[in-house]
Amino acid sequence: MSDYLVKGLAYEGQFRVYAVDATETVGEAQRRHDTWSASSAALGRTMVGSILIATTGLKAEQKMSVIVNGNGVGGRIIVDANGQGDVKGYITNPHVSLPLNGNGKLDVRGVVGTEGLLTVIKDLGLKEPFTGQVPLVSGELGEDFTYYMANSEQIPSAVGLSVLVDTDDSIKIAGGFMIQVLPGASEAAITSIEKNLADMPLVSRLMEKGVTPEEVLERILGKENIRFVEKMPVQFKCDCSHDRFKDGLAAVGKEELEAIIKEDKGAEVICQFCGEKYHYSEEELTELLVDIQK
Repeated sequence: MSDYLVKGLAYEGQFRVYAVDATETVGEAQRRHDTWSASSAALGRTMVGSILIATTGLKAEQKMSVIVNGNGVGGRIIVDANGQGDVKGYITNPHVSLPLNGNGKLDVRGVVGTEGLLTVIKDLGLKEPFTGQVPLVSGELGEDFTYYMANSEQIPSAVGLSVLVDTDDSIKIAGGFMIQVLPGASEAAITSIEKNLADMPLVSRLMEKGVTPEEVLERILGKENIRFVEKMPVQFKCDCSHDRFKDGLAAVGKEELEAIIKEDKGAEVICQFCGEKYHYSEEELTELLVDIQK
């Protein structure tokens, strides 16, 4: 498999640990939306964070949406993911390229902003979806996902998200990790992990040198302390279709549909998540109008 996520247990079950290489996945989003460097990093980090939450907290058929709505120049970021590793997403303003921040890194905070909300909506197949929402605390997104896990899901966690963008705006590396602290975890183990995290380079810089997701976790926790339990593929995947958008056209109502037929002689719908275009002829829309009126 190309992009993949690994799951494990550490320190004899005191921690749940996850790491993902999502380079091709984020790269596909970058190509489809033509995102520029800073927007690529912000969208990519949101996608990686969404993959980590979805694949570690959802069953395969369950899905969720992550909405990052801050006051930065990138506008809203919306990402959908499910429990089997499928993810898609977009950013309102894809063409944002900013000067590097004070640390010489892409200015994700400038894209996202420092005021706003991070919202997670989970469709668990129940009557009502689960919604968790926290204020943005950083705008760098790793800290924001960490804050969400601790305050909305009540799971103390460390979340690291990293995207390395090439000079032509393509994605060189995208990856991340999540360490979840379980009840009863020892203070000695927590202190050791915190020290290793503080001393660790960016995940993307490690992966650029060929370090695998498994080795990222081994670096944080110590190889002898981890037992890996699962490895699963992740990928950019959109579930849009001609029929799905046709149903959406039917929902606009009789008068609106009549106006589209009369004035435009057809319709084109573009999926926000993947950029796919769907064309509907005048004949198709007329048939749809007849079906609505039955």
